[in-house]
Parts: sequence; C-alpha cells; structure tokens
Amino acid sequence: MKLNYSLVTRRTFINTLFGGWLAAFAAGSLYALFKFAFPTLGKEPDFVVLKKADFLDIPVNSVKPFAWGGKLGLFFKKENGTTQALKGVCTHMECNITYRPDVKRFYCACHKGWFDESGKNIEGPPPKPLEFFDVTIEGDRLIVAKKGVKVELPKA
Repeated sequence: MKLNYSLVTRRTFINTLFGGWLAAFAAGSLYALFKFAFPTLGKEPDFVVLKKADFLDIPVNSVKPFAWGGKLGLFFKKENGTTQALKGVCTHMECNITYRPDVKRFYCACHKGWFDESGKNIEGPPPKPLEFFDVTIEGDRLIVAKKGVKVELPKA
C-alpha cells in the first residue's frame, strides 16, 4: 500500500535506524573499554558471614568457593588440616583461579599464572601474591574478613 503523504520519508527512517544502531554500537564499545580499563571498580565487602558446617567439613587438600561481593572467594583446607580463606581472583587481570590438588598450587588459566599454597606468585605474569583473609569462628558462623578489619556482629 502506498501512502500519498507520510510524516517520515524513507531516507529519514533509514538514517534514524542507522543512527540508532551506530549509537548502540558506540555505547557498547565504550562500556567494554571502560570495564577493561577499570576492572576493579566496585566495592568489595569488608567481611562475609558463612555457615560453619558448610565449610569446615570439606576434604583435606581441597577448596570450597564462596561469594566475596561480586568476586570469587575460596575456603582452602591444607593437607595438615589448617584452613585459610582467600580471594579467588588472579592479581594480574582478576581472572578466577582454581586449585590444582595434584600439584598443590593455584592456577590462573587466563595467562598461565601459578601461585603456591601460601599464595606467592611463582610463575607467569601475576605481579603480586594472592590476598588472604582472616577467618574467625563464632558459634555456628564462620566470619571471613579482610586483614585488619574488626568485625562486630549484632547480638540477636
């Protein structure tokens, strides 16, 4: 059906469609560039409270993940039975790390970075060691906090 009179010409419609696509593409590209340039923006928590029963009963020489804000946290039980909690992201580009129990090391698959059990960077591009947290137990709760942060939970 052909209209004799239209409020929008074909050229205006196509230009508007192309302009909208171009604006969406530019916004997406700028967002990706911003996230690449500033990957660590965003507040991390000072502490998290976990259920003790879920984490203390993991097998020796293994890890269990937990949420540390928007990042990965790992609760780690060493071969001698001691436990530690650490941020589960690489210090190079903040990729998630995994624990390899066969070699007793943490591994970042993004750029082949390796950390020993104490979190020291031993191979690859990571510039500094992993970040470990303080772990305290209060009743049936496991409190994982940044080093030096004093946690006072409300009494219920």
